[in-house]
Amino acid sequence: MALTNHHDGPDRSLPTWVTQDTSETAEEALKALQTYKKKDGEKVIVRFKAVGNAPIMKQNFFKITSSNRFQAVIQFLRKELGYKGNEPLHTYINLAFSPAPDDTVANLFKSFQTDNHLIVNYSTTAAWG
Repeated sequence: MALTNHHDGPDRSLPTWVTQDTSETAEEALKALQTYKKKDGEKVIVRFKAVGNAPIMKQNFFKITSSNRFQAVIQFLRKELGYKGNEPLHTYINLAFSPAPDDTVANLFKSFQTDNHLIVNYSTTAAWG
């Protein structure tokens, strides 16, 4: 027994969005990729402020790529201060909380920026427990 397709109704075509021109789709994909690349390169100004007996930096404003994780900011700060991995260094945003190392600079900036800067306070001892 062979199966046959009986078509008794009017011709049904796919909606126009399904049969979209592939060159138009490729163009939209390229635009999206370019937008993503641009965002990845955006920088935010991070201002470092010493707390307690932490050394004060001569230069305390830095432009940091917003797609970086906060861990990169901590590593950068350690390098600038000449701190080794075993030396204690505590970081806080706006003297309020210590962000997770996997938070992005962009998210922290969007949520907690002050005067268009992300303020990172740093201390050699836990400032708030």
